[in-house]
Amino acid sequence: MTVLGLIGKPNVGKSSFFKASTLKDVEVANYPFTTIKPNLGVTHAKTECPKKECNPRRGACIKQNRFVPLEIYDVAGIVPGAHKGKGLGNMFLDDVRRSKVLIMVVDVSGKTDKEGNEGEGNAIEDVKFVLEEFDLWLAGIVEKLTNKYGKLDENLKDLSGLGITEYDTNMTLKDGPPKGNCLEFATRLRKRAKKVIIAANKADISTRWLKELETLGFPVVATSAAYELILRQASESGFIEYSSGQGSFKIIKELDPKQRAVLEKIQGFLKEFGSTGVQKVIDLATFELAELIAVYPVEDENKWIDKSGNVLPDCFLMEKGSNAKDLAYKVHTSIGDGFIRAIDAKTHKAIGADHELKSGDVIRIVARK
Repeated sequence: MTVLGLIGKPNVGKSSFFKASTLKDVEVANYPFTTIKPNLGVTHAKTECPKKECNPRRGACIKQNRFVPLEIYDVAGIVPGAHKGKGLGNMFLDDVRRSKVLIMVVDVSGKTDKEGNEGEGNAIEDVKFVLEEFDLWLAGIVEKLTNKYGKLDENLKDLSGLGITEYDTNMTLKDGPPKGNCLEFATRLRKRAKKVIIAANKADISTRWLKELETLGFPVVATSAAYELILRQASESGFIEYSSGQGSFKIIKELDPKQRAVLEKIQGFLKEFGSTGVQKVIDLATFELAELIAVYPVEDENKWIDKSGNVLPDCFLMEKGSNAKDLAYKVHTSIGDGFIRAIDAKTHKAIGADHELKSGDVIRIVARK
């Protein structure tokens, strides 16, 4: 399943957020429906690495910060009536269903209307209508299943394609099945199955709606995707030293006055907010809302290396509650099938198949060949 999905109305900076977090070349423009096709990319969650120096096979390790790759999905902006096909239609709601966590990108400055055009906006209403459109779309599916089977509890597998587990459906049904009101049921199901975090974007323009957004009950992070994109591109071009999530950067190449003025403005934002907020959103969504843990499999529990001598070459994001045998299967099916025991490389103690892993664990799997 795709872990993260970007959702929101048009022209709030979703494409900038996506590009800044993936550096994938997508169109970024200041008008509605910039994204006409859903974009699937790879972003990175940041976690503390157990070693000061390592050799990641995927991702990177910068100053003992391990950047672990995971999927992120960006879809076109949702407008009122999207569940009925208005705007670019509910196909985009269908795309975001794959995501475990919904990153709601909102214009915290309040300078875009509901249709995504420049004008007066209300960030609180934006959050409510986007979630309502999602719920109405989900309710339509629930209603079709209810009409088809008469009741839903015997056909839970029909919801698995929505990225909704049988457990989530069971627990929602336990609280009460649909009784002529599929929207109410769909809202309860979404609240259980899809976590939401608000990226209060365009905070570089204004934070007008920030305090109001914090009253909605979701995690809220003030962000400037535009500033993050500038910093990432400047770093890629060798003008500055910068790592995503940092609260500062270092200029290492000669700049013209215009470039320097832009970076000085961004530095002021970083000083005020601590970061651009983009990496913070990714990390909170990954480790707190999706409840994933970072685990490092190795082949030598003493040197923490693989057979080629690479230090901590792999880092897997696994669901909280995963055990040693789950990790074995994550590495390879044959290793899972041949699992004998595991060794905690930090304590050098043998652990069994059911031993629950925690974030930061370094584990050697012993398996039959």
